[in-house]
Amino acid sequence: MPNSDAIVLGGGAAGLFCAWQMGRLGRRVVVLEHNQQVGRKILISGGGRCNFTNREVKAENFLSENPHFAKSALARYRPADFIALVDKHRIAWHEKTLGQLFCDGSAAQIVAMLEAECAAAGVKIVTGYRVGDVRHDGEFHVGEHRAPVLVVATGGLSIPKMGATGLAFDLARQFGLRVVEPRPALVPFLWPGWGEISGVATECVARVGKRTFREKMLFTHRGLSGPAILQISSYWHPGEAVELNLAPGRQLAEELITRKRERISARTALAGVVPSRLAERLASTKPLAEWTDKECRKLGETVNRFLVEPVGTEGYEKAEVTAGGVDTAELSSTTMEAKRMKGLFFIGEAVDVTGWLGGYNFQWAWSSAYVAAYAAAAGAGA
Repeated sequence: MPNSDAIVLGGGAAGLFCAWQMGRLGRRVVVLEHNQQVGRKILISGGGRCNFTNREVKAENFLSENPHFAKSALARYRPADFIALVDKHRIAWHEKTLGQLFCDGSAAQIVAMLEAECAAAGVKIVTGYRVGDVRHDGEFHVGEHRAPVLVVATGGLSIPKMGATGLAFDLARQFGLRVVEPRPALVPFLWPGWGEISGVATECVARVGKRTFREKMLFTHRGLSGPAILQISSYWHPGEAVELNLAPGRQLAEELITRKRERISARTALAGVVPSRLAERLASTKPLAEWTDKECRKLGETVNRFLVEPVGTEGYEKAEVTAGGVDTAELSSTTMEAKRMKGLFFIGEAVDVTGWLGGYNFQWAWSSAYVAAYAAAAGAGA
């Protein structure tokens, strides 16, 4: 006889939420977490305040080889549902730009909420647990634990110092499931040569192909970061150029030509548009009146279409999430169960569904965990 109805690998956002939901449905659930505490990535998210969801969440806010896969889960468990849970626990929160919701206090409140719900539902949580072989012989065996249901919620490869591993991908392959090649996402770019203006931030429109994001960007000692860069990085592939409009909404070339009659330098004119240290790097002190129209157009074009060719990214160490993962073609979009292995579920970051910056990845964790929990609870029996 199994000693649990379900084993959940991973005590992060998706794992804890799924375990709680199964527990409240009357199932005996054990969560195996290899860190000494659960929810470590939750604790550092959102600058320690946890951007736990977004007001507006649609499938279009996610990357996947199947852009429609996320629709079912997102429709069944919505941001309003998680907000109601947060309100139930009297966790104060606030909304920032673009619908992003954060705790007023600490991200630890979200972890405590999930732990409290798991405890109330009778979920057993084991920390410091190292997963060895995982076997299946009609039921799943993980060390001394065995159950008819195995939920893999171990995340991706991002932030290895938090204990991230490729266990989810290894298990998927072990059971014959295809894995979309993982890569760092929501990650700063490496772009040498601009370190002297490190710390300069400005609004921009970042573009790769047809995808654009208008948010702040930041020059760093090693390259580029900030929300606009992190967002566009998920769509970038090595060898591609990234186009940055450093003066969004303005036709700078025509502005510069118009201002030639003023007794100012090109640098001064540009400093009214972009931060002064960036203006110093881009333009000289030569009086604007001495510039030809062609030179003005060239400078304006440089600012409106600032082309960057990153030499790479800062990798999984600085990536907020992992793009790629367990192929959605291998999973049911309504249950997250593997089509070829009854009782095996993959949820959260382990799946090839990667959200934008701004609470979307947490919402995917909650939504995918929710639908998996109901299906897994039914599969585990009474």
